[in-house]
Amino acid sequence: MKEQEKEKLGRRDFLRAMGVGAGLAVTAAAPLATEAVAAESDTDKKKARYQANSTDVQSYYRTNRYPK
Repeated sequence: MKEQEKEKLGRRDFLRAMGVGAGLAVTAAAPLATEAVAAESDTDKKKARYQANSTDVQSYYRTNRYPK
């Protein structure tokens, strides 16, 4: 009796198949991509965020003073 050789999927063949599949997935998803929209407007980007006199900042400085 002859033993039939089982077809093995080698590591290289597996990686090659995954690469082709990933390429097809990216190509298929390209038409679905839309242009990104900024989360902030220009005025929001330019406004001052740090307020040195706020209670949170003052308490941070007060609690993190180290003796000299």
